[in-house]
Amino acid sequence: MGYFDAASVAPLHPVARQALVASLEEGWADPGRVYREGRRARVLVDAAREAAAEAVGCRADEVVFTASGTDAVYRGIAGALAGRRRTGRHLIVSGVEHSSVLHSAEAWEADGGSVSRVSVDRGGAVSVGGYGDALRADTALACLQSANHEVGTVQPVAEVAEVCRAAGVPLLVDAAQSLGWGPVGGGWSLLTASARKWGGPAGVGLLVVRKGVRFQPQGPREEGRSGRSADFGNIPAIVAAVAALRAVQAEADAEAVRLRELTERVRARVPGLVPDVEVVGDPVRRLPGIVTFSCLYVDGEALLHELDREGFAVSSGSSCTSGTLEPSHVLRAMGVLSEGNVRVSLPPGVAEADVERFLDVLPGAVARVREKLGAPAPATSVRAAELVVDSLGKRCPIPVIELAKVIGDVPVGGTVRVLSDDEAARLDIPAWCEMRGQEYLGEEAAAAGTAYLVRRVS
Repeated sequence: MGYFDAASVAPLHPVARQALVASLEEGWADPGRVYREGRRARVLVDAAREAAAEAVGCRADEVVFTASGTDAVYRGIAGALAGRRRTGRHLIVSGVEHSSVLHSAEAWEADGGSVSRVSVDRGGAVSVGGYGDALRADTALACLQSANHEVGTVQPVAEVAEVCRAAGVPLLVDAAQSLGWGPVGGGWSLLTASARKWGGPAGVGLLVVRKGVRFQPQGPREEGRSGRSADFGNIPAIVAAVAALRAVQAEADAEAVRLRELTERVRARVPGLVPDVEVVGDPVRRLPGIVTFSCLYVDGEALLHELDREGFAVSSGSSCTSGTLEPSHVLRAMGVLSEGNVRVSLPPGVAEADVERFLDVLPGAVARVREKLGAPAPATSVRAAELVVDSLGKRCPIPVIELAKVIGDVPVGGTVRVLSDDEAARLDIPAWCEMRGQEYLGEEAAAAGTAYLVRRVS
């Protein structure tokens, strides 16, 4: 089985498995108690905290273990905003943050706060100037992921942290995808991470709050605990998570070289193997193991099923796999094609032969999905200067397929008006125009849904 979805959950690292089993004998008691069993458990927690601090590059008393990476994000954002409530109620996030950050921002807005969302380029990267422009006198907190979870783009964290520091604003960094590759540099103020991303067991997250950062824990607190988290959770899982983090960081330099070569192979060869494909994400500033591409005229969920039948587990950020009509917020923010989106995220130790076999089976899988959906063949007849395509009630990628089928039926300079009520069309039709060299004229209100106008230029 080719498991290529490590960005969601990395396989349990062998060191984590060993540490988990070993610590089950010692870490079952309450580490807050003074009797022998409690003291043994406390030794494990304290040692794990020291090791985690070394891996992050911070002080041990700045580290708190949480129930998950998402829990760490929620606690970190809420506590930082509450701690700086006298400064103001303005929050800054990027448009490609993990959903936990964006959900926190939405909740903040619903409670009367204000949020600025910094845009990204087509590679998925923010600009340092974008954060500088968003800063205000009432900014309480800024958030930026260290690397994107869908396309692998690495963000300029150190530079953004410096801009925020100069303005006296703390920066929270979501390091879930990158911490396994090494500490996050720069003068950040808070950091969150998730153990399942680096081969630790699920149910363990990290929240780091630097000394001097105003922080007020939110929600109920247990007496005798730090207040930032319950802190004494699943001790064997915590020990295993930190053991895995130390192990993968020790292996990171050598493994990064190998995975970069494999993902570059995928990035380079997929466009030649499969017609009408867009490889997305920054081509240089990127994580070693993630490569993402989008295929025209392909339903993402159907393609994932085809690849699963071939023995490959991959993921998709397209709207077709979400069960809704909403496209991926990351791809939407980047302005790239969302339909037929495939994320390949290679786990450490993946075999080169598995990557080669994936490249062998991918063209056939895409072709089968396109055939089932009736993907377009070249058309040459000319009937009218404008055609109307009614795609109301049809989900991605059908509106784009129907557009592609008829674009050849209008003369150069003629237009096609696509009627659609699928939100993904707002992103995919302009992306299709850019890929196919046609002109996107914009959208208009229609009696039902929205009309998207395309002019044929070639």
